[in-house]
Amino acid sequence: MAEPPVVVTRRGELRIRRGHPWVFRTDVKRAEGVAPGALVRVLGPEGRPLGFALFSSRSEIRLRMVERGESLPEDFLRDRLAAALRFRETVAPGARACRLVHGEGDGLPALVVDRYGDYVAVQTLSEGMEQRKDHVVALLVELLAPRGIIERNDPRVRTLEGLEQRVGLLHGEVPETVEVEVEGLLLRADLWRGQKTGLFLDQRENHRMVESYARGRVLDAFTYQGGFALHAARVADTVLAADVSGEALAHVAGNAARNSLANVTTREANAFDLLRELEHGGERFDTVILDPPAFAKNKDAAEKARRGYKEINLRALKILRPGGTLVTCSCSYHVHEADFEEVLADAAADAGAAVTVVEKRRQARDHPVLLGVPETFYLKCFVLRKAG
Repeated sequence: MAEPPVVVTRRGELRIRRGHPWVFRTDVKRAEGVAPGALVRVLGPEGRPLGFALFSSRSEIRLRMVERGESLPEDFLRDRLAAALRFRETVAPGARACRLVHGEGDGLPALVVDRYGDYVAVQTLSEGMEQRKDHVVALLVELLAPRGIIERNDPRVRTLEGLEQRVGLLHGEVPETVEVEVEGLLLRADLWRGQKTGLFLDQRENHRMVESYARGRVLDAFTYQGGFALHAARVADTVLAADVSGEALAHVAGNAARNSLANVTTREANAFDLLRELEHGGERFDTVILDPPAFAKNKDAAEKARRGYKEINLRALKILRPGGTLVTCSCSYHVHEADFEEVLADAAADAGAAVTVVEKRRQARDHPVLLGVPETFYLKCFVLRKAG
């Protein structure tokens, strides 16, 4: 390996030995002469070999470990990609839409690969992965033979690495929209402009789960493209799918028609205002679903996010009929599961409702959580029952 080794502090060494793949700028003791994005050998402060990492020259996360130990396979990228694909055959067998590579959870930090039928969306979110993008694309063509590969490198996190935000074609062709089966529903995904890489694949299993609980009159207050609403409509009487985006609601209506679900109506509204309006109007629902966007983008916003989560869950419990089910989610990493549960308990107390926890869930299994790395556990989903 031509690059000089990077030496970390004792605290950095302890972090690596405990299994965390990130070493921050303050824990890098020496990195002279290391090129941006380089694959480097990592040493402890006393020269002990700790493994190999991708180096970032501008990010606060200076090192992203790809291997602990004294050797690294020559083509670790191919080995890791192949292993990730084999794992998806276990947790998402036959899935036409799923996450194929989930960064650190698959030993490929800062790399995201999503499948949408015959098409693939890729994100390279660090200097190191950006430099290896062409190699990743070539391997995906070899291993998957997709009709097209698109890069969805528009997340803001790339700017922290000194990388530009961009969306573009990397291989073959990718149409404006793609129709794909997701958990038994036919959905249209916009791989060029849709949120995430087109759909919220991390909620895929939770969307299907709601069919076990939805009944009667259902409200899905942050519906986006209707993942929860459409599954609920398969078993409930009526579903009101609300979102602040009219464009998103047009997708919901189209997906409902595509799946012959005539019991879904849409409403363009701010969810906070809508929940308040429904409560004041005496409206009642048998099932309420809350899956808002992240309220806390950073640690400083956590307390404000807690207040937001309490507000919507308090209102939801007030419009929920006794015996009804509340499915409520948070994708704010900085609001941890215990914090979210405490917020829900406070909301239930203020609503004067006795509430039991039926299930605690998280992101789909194709978005693996790495033990000891709390950053990989971000999506919390509680299924609650209001006593009646």
